[in-house]
Amino acid sequence: MSDLVVTCPKTFWEEWIAEGDPVGAAWSGTEWGWYLTSRSRPPINVGDRLYVVAHGRLRGYAPVTALRGLSFDLKDGSDGVRGVYMDAADLDASPPYHGVDQWCICRRGDAVAVTIPGPVKGFQGWRYAWWPREQEIPFPNWRAVA
Repeated sequence: MSDLVVTCPKTFWEEWIAEGDPVGAAWSGTEWGWYLTSRSRPPINVGDRLYVVAHGRLRGYAPVTALRGLSFDLKDGSDGVRGVYMDAADLDASPPYHGVDQWCICRRGDAVAVTIPGPVKGFQGWRYAWWPREQEIPFPNWRAVA
């Protein structure tokens, strides 16, 4: 289990919520992704949790449904403008990930609003979840900024 935590920038918060399938909404049939601009493969797998921090609080998580590498390399089939998504399982079968420019941690519906006691300072990139799951509490007011 490698649950990871990311931060949604304050300036992107409302847009991110409007993107689709927030907590409590039925699954729209669309797969959503959290993009990491690092070329290094994040240590997360299908079934793990991706937690989101915003405005100083842990807001919740979504189960990971896929991990995909995004390549703009012509030899991977990109036209140089539009990237090509490659499933991590295929990439794992033939590393290195030289062609991967970004990673996309995918989710569908099933987001869960939880938090932990106390503030959480935002950060760039990702971190491992540092608390035990037993410490998580429901967060019905997860959208509130203040």
